[in-house]
Amino acid sequence: MKKKIVIGGFCFFIGATVAFFAVQFFTKTGIFKVPGALIFDETVSEADIAMFREAIGDIELEQDVTFSESFSDSYNGGMLVDVFVPVADFYEAREEISTQEFEARFKNGEGFLSVLKLDETKKLLKVGGNYYLDSFNNGAKFKLVEIHGENDDDTTRVRERVTSVLPSFPKKEEVLTFTQTGVTAMSRGMNAKMAQVGDGKYFSANLAEFLRQFDFTHTSNESSFSNWASASNICSDWRFLDTLTDIGLDIVELTGNHNVDCGAEDAISTYEKYQELNIKTVGGGRNAVEAELPLRFGAKGTNVTMLAYNQSTGGATLGDTPGANQYYPENAQARIREAKERGDFVIVDVQFNECNAYDDVNENTYCDRADSAPGDQVGLFRSLVDMGADVVVGTSAHQTQTFEQYNGGEIYYGLGNVFFDQIWWPGTTRSLGLTHYFWNGKLLQTRRFGTVYDSSYQTRLMNMEEIEWFINRLNQAR
Repeated sequence: MKKKIVIGGFCFFIGATVAFFAVQFFTKTGIFKVPGALIFDETVSEADIAMFREAIGDIELEQDVTFSESFSDSYNGGMLVDVFVPVADFYEAREEISTQEFEARFKNGEGFLSVLKLDETKKLLKVGGNYYLDSFNNGAKFKLVEIHGENDDDTTRVRERVTSVLPSFPKKEEVLTFTQTGVTAMSRGMNAKMAQVGDGKYFSANLAEFLRQFDFTHTSNESSFSNWASASNICSDWRFLDTLTDIGLDIVELTGNHNVDCGAEDAISTYEKYQELNIKTVGGGRNAVEAELPLRFGAKGTNVTMLAYNQSTGGATLGDTPGANQYYPENAQARIREAKERGDFVIVDVQFNECNAYDDVNENTYCDRADSAPGDQVGLFRSLVDMGADVVVGTSAHQTQTFEQYNGGEIYYGLGNVFFDQIWWPGTTRSLGLTHYFWNGKLLQTRRFGTVYDSSYQTRLMNMEEIEWFINRLNQAR
């Protein structure tokens, strides 16, 4: 009897042991436990798999963790792996593509670039009215990764490690925007119109909302404010100050040759009014010392040095008199070198000789050329890039001139009129505007836009059809 009890107990022990290990074997627990694995479905690229594996390292997982990737046309949160934007050649006339073309391009793998590789050599395109660098959640394809696991602790640890290696992408609060506009000279015929309407905001009504959205907005104002302003002189009615404040003007360039037309006293009082309104000045002043000073400004991790010169159109300061900053190559070279040593982005504006071959009957394109005025404009502007300038802009041309990339820099030979009374020639009613987008000190894009006015003197933005025609015309002049 005792023997039977021992044998029975032994059999029970053996059976229990076998059952115990059998349960572990079939349930993959205990000594038969299989650690969790990283599972990547077919949507995850090989490059991303390698990045994720390296980030996760040798984490021991209780359960499997699965990865999948997807693309979205908008971004409203999630783990962002990359942002792909539609691009074209720098000289491309088109500014926008439809959502249908956007999808077709992406499907075919054509004309897209990671925003982290975006620079001024490629042109960022709008998509159905959405410009990525204005919206940051539209106008692109957003690549997202999703991570799922049965064990919450596993999933949390994996997500934390993956998040630590995901790149940073531009955000609105990190991107500095700076818009440059062309010739402003609110005088003569505009003074006569002011006498009728009595409100400076009348002239900016169709442009103000657009220009106010940028961090810094610039214009080159050639006309000082004066009580003697009339329909026959290049002096501005004081009420035109409301035009400038309405567009959110932050920087006024004073390289023009007409700022002393109504005398030194008006030029000085105009300069002092800008100071009172906290509008920064560059390229002119109450004397040569003030006129020569570079303008340094910035925010959001980017610093810009702006230099502005009057090369040959007259109106320069005579030392202790108000006027424009005269161009001297040795000064430009020294100032550019100082700015680059500080790590600043450098923009140089130049008031050059004016082309006067306008035509009030036909669309005369002669003045579109960079070499249409007396002197070596191309040689001068390119030499400034060779000195180290990143962008060179002509601010004297009343008819917009062509543009180019040169030696790693951008040159815009003449922006044209944004606010002026020259309505007799079609070419002088238009202007090219520039919006520079900076991120962490780097220029991501210079976006071009067009403006136009008529006998109402109310400047407006060009529509898409007009700007495409305009850019094509300027390309042909290069």
